[in-house]
Amino acid sequence: MSEDKAPEIVLALEIDDPALADRLAALLGNVAELRLAVPGEQAAATIVARHPRVMPDDIALTQRELDVLALMAEGASNKMIARRLGISVHTVKFHVGSLLDKLDATGRTDAVAHAARRGVIEL
Repeated sequence: MSEDKAPEIVLALEIDDPALADRLAALLGNVAELRLAVPGEQAAATIVARHPRVMPDDIALTQRELDVLALMAEGASNKMIARRLGISVHTVKFHVGSLLDKLDATGRTDAVAHAARRGVIEL
């Protein structure tokens, strides 16, 4: 009788901090049925860790406002943002208004442009 072997899972690491990447690679290297991808290899999943962005001192956005702003930058409508974040369209409109005020913007596109120039988001 042959023994069925679980398929190997290939995992990629995209981590800015080399020390953290090395520590994770060492830990994950001991997990059965898991193999770390070599550069350029297709992986089943990817662990991503980037250096956190430093918010400019004069702009204090909440995490939810950042979530809304990121989706605005992708061109999502209020309805799409509401669905993606699991909130009401009314709440999205509230956050968009707050973003326009905090970023001193005249509209959604202007808000995204201001945020990108100030380093709040990356386009």
